[in-house]
Amino acid sequence: MSILIVVSIVLVALVVGVYWGPWIALTRTIATFEPAVLLPLVRRLSANLAPVMTLLMPLALLSTIAVVVVAAFGQPATLILAGIAFVLLALTLVVTMTVEVPIVKTIETWTVDTLPADWQEHRDRWVSFHLLRVVPGVAALALLAVAAVVSPA
Repeated sequence: MSILIVVSIVLVALVVGVYWGPWIALTRTIATFEPAVLLPLVRRLSANLAPVMTLLMPLALLSTIAVVVVAAFGQPATLILAGIAFVLLALTLVVTMTVEVPIVKTIETWTVDTLPADWQEHRDRWVSFHLLRVVPGVAALALLAVAAVVSPA
């Protein structure tokens, strides 16, 4: 179990890092970005992160499920903690796929000349929902870390 939970923690930490990094780096100042800065930035983040997250997120979810399955055989504390962590991580995926990705895909179609009048609302919604990935992601990581501590070797 110990190697399995460590692998899960590392994978979830990488996912959470991808959530946390842009959130901490951009949200304090994103409202000040002119469209000529924001649009290429969104395109670059999407191009760089989408392929990584397409592989990383399923691996993180699968490794967490593996911890849950193994813990189901006699490790109730680990089972509960890892189960909640899985649900929280799955929530981040739902937010990503149903809100964040569609907003990014919309923004990627814009140019400075074709910017819609409500572009700032899209940007602000993207930022708000991004927080709904950071918080449950960090909580999932913390729960897995606690599960590693309470899990028998």
